[in-house]
Amino acid sequence: MSFAEQLSRLQAFLDADELHEEALDYVAAHGYLTALSICPTQVPEREWIDALFSEPPHYRSDEERVDIEATLVQLQSHIARQLASDDEPEIPCELDLGDEPDDSDLRGWCIGFMEGVFLREAVWFDDAEDEISELLLPIMVASGLFDEQPEFAEIATDRDLVDSMAEQIPEILTALFLLCQAPDEKPALLKPRQH
Repeated sequence: MSFAEQLSRLQAFLDADELHEEALDYVAAHGYLTALSICPTQVPEREWIDALFSEPPHYRSDEERVDIEATLVQLQSHIARQLASDDEPEIPCELDLGDEPDDSDLRGWCIGFMEGVFLREAVWFDDAEDEISELLLPIMVASGLFDEQPEFAEIATDRDLVDSMAEQIPEILTALFLLCQAPDEKPALLKPRQH
């Protein structure tokens, strides 16, 4: 079976109604795996797979479980390779929150990404808290998870600003990846602070 066929099976599985309501659908899972690929420390597969589903799904067979989990791991490797390459990372949705942000795929992707960050939140902000916070801001805004905080609520009212932030997400992912995975390249990305 080709990787594309495996992905379409994974998508059908993750988007099915039978999964736990807190499980991530395909687009959110992609965001989640992207965050895991950027995270400065590796999260054990078993831990992130279990967290993705919230509670164990009802697989039709052991074979289906092995297939689905293997495809998730392959997808994560695929995303990590993309981030490490010179190509702009692909996001499986429009970079736009549309007229109904809560229903948009981009919001789902960003929520998934933030779920991935939350798995190892302290590690993300360990070395370069200011830079990471600044880079994560567009994803945090688009996720809608922080709208109750005044500064986020204020940004959310400026649709043009939110739209321009959303469009920056692919380049932000590359910058985050370099910052977390290849800190020696940091000066080209962010000017080092003067001590």
